[in-house]
Amino acid sequence: MMSIVWCYAGYSKTLGVRMSDGRSIFLGLVFCVGLGLFGGLGESSAMSISQAIKQAKVATVGILPSDQPEIQDNDYGLPVSIRGSGIHIGRGVIVTARHAVERAEGGKVIIPDTIHVVTDDLFELSAARQGANAYLDVAVYQLQGPESDWPQAHVTFADEDVTYGDQVFTVGYPLGWGPAINFGTTGNPNTFLPTVNSRLMQVDMSVCSGNSGGGLLNQHGQLVGLMHAIIQTETRHDDRRCARLAFALPGPLVQRVVTAVLANRVPGFSVLGIQLQTLRMGSRWALVVAKASGPSRHAGFHKGDVLVAINDVLITTPAQLKNYLIERTEPGQVVQLRVQRGDSQKVLSVTLGRS
Repeated sequence: MMSIVWCYAGYSKTLGVRMSDGRSIFLGLVFCVGLGLFGGLGESSAMSISQAIKQAKVATVGILPSDQPEIQDNDYGLPVSIRGSGIHIGRGVIVTARHAVERAEGGKVIIPDTIHVVTDDLFELSAARQGANAYLDVAVYQLQGPESDWPQAHVTFADEDVTYGDQVFTVGYPLGWGPAINFGTTGNPNTFLPTVNSRLMQVDMSVCSGNSGGGLLNQHGQLVGLMHAIIQTETRHDDRRCARLAFALPGPLVQRVVTAVLANRVPGFSVLGIQLQTLRMGSRWALVVAKASGPSRHAGFHKGDVLVAINDVLITTPAQLKNYLIERTEPGQVVQLRVQRGDSQKVLSVTLGRS
């Protein structure tokens, strides 16, 4: 049994999933983030890393709940309740995780038009919604009030995506405390969870709830991702919401959403409209069409077609196809898919839909 838990202050939801072979696995998937350690960095890079961390710390904000309770000040944390984290990318634009700002209203989960955030130097500011995207779990807000009260630093998106073994850090509010600075290493930059439709980057960090929406940064202080979730094994202390297996939304995809929102466009991703199943055919496993709908049905896909390639790029896994569609195509684009049908191969032209 695997359970998916949306986790931040005051809200959680669990979904059950059973494996097809009947095995029982119980894992908790908790939206959060946390700790670790840079290794192998020479003395010459220490100053740039220090500067990068300081800049990211100032650029990070805490997301306040809509019904902020009165909390007595103490020596161990902030006199406010913080439910998530966000990052300032300049000109008052705050990027965070969509689930970190969601709230229940009238029996529905909504994205509020206005949120309140707290800065590193304890200014409480309001921010107006510019746009949000459930497909990728991203929300974009614009700070209000005098610019002199805004964070006095910001971060920019990295030009290059991360790869295996990159050293990264995040700043945020694990368990509502912070800002805390946490370090780790990227693992698989191309993995999937049922919480979003895009790929995710696996990060080796000891992490906790409350950092959802915080920036994941490289050692130059450039934004390479947005903290999204952790996988947590069930324990007797399941309220701790901490683990070492974290996941982040890739920076290039986050930037794509932000760019669209700031240009007053609705962020969109390509839809093929095809359901695949993996079947063994001789000595290899093949991707076989289980159901075609929308664009694929109109293009003439048949149940049982074996997918071979898209635009002459060989496809061997569903993840590979999904990545290609999300990162290398646009809605409305025409793509060529090669399939094996019986003893012959056919090329079908598909006009991609929009998510």
